[in-house]
Amino acid sequence: MEEQLIQMALEAGADKAEIIPTTQIVTSEEFREACRKNLCGQWGRCWMCPPDVGDIEPLMAQIRTYQHGLWYQSIGQLEDSFDIEGMSEAKHRHVLLSQRLEERIRPLLGRHLHLCCGGCGLCERCARLDDQPCRFPDKAMPSLESYGVNVYQTTSSTSLKYINGQNTVTYFSLVLF
Repeated sequence: MEEQLIQMALEAGADKAEIIPTTQIVTSEEFREACRKNLCGQWGRCWMCPPDVGDIEPLMAQIRTYQHGLWYQSIGQLEDSFDIEGMSEAKHRHVLLSQRLEERIRPLLGRHLHLCCGGCGLCERCARLDDQPCRFPDKAMPSLESYGVNVYQTTSSTSLKYINGQNTVTYFSLVLF
């Protein structure tokens, strides 16, 4: 099944993917402090981000209830290192990739947890901003960072690269099973 999951990720549009044990996933409460400082601008603006996603200790513990993770990435090309529009487009493509993959793996895996790149990104405007419930609770994905995942350190012990060359941006997701 592991090779099948990797193949499904690649077919959905991932550039690289591999299976890792959850013991290899590095987590830290420090990420919640970064969230509290609103460094990405999503604090209280997205149902899948803090504070609404929940307390970080139980979320980090939840990761350890799974044995394996499908760690995958997409690499976007940028015009230059200031190409904010290109970064945004690459993130959107990664969110769509994660959604395609989720549709394919849901029947195969049963109980699993799919974490995506910073903020859900599924809706153009999160219903949280209008004090409305999530429009797509069955599709929305919490961010890796909201669960305390240190993407850089987790990636460093895999065959995937965190930085993939000049004028690129790399996004990661994780399917725990």
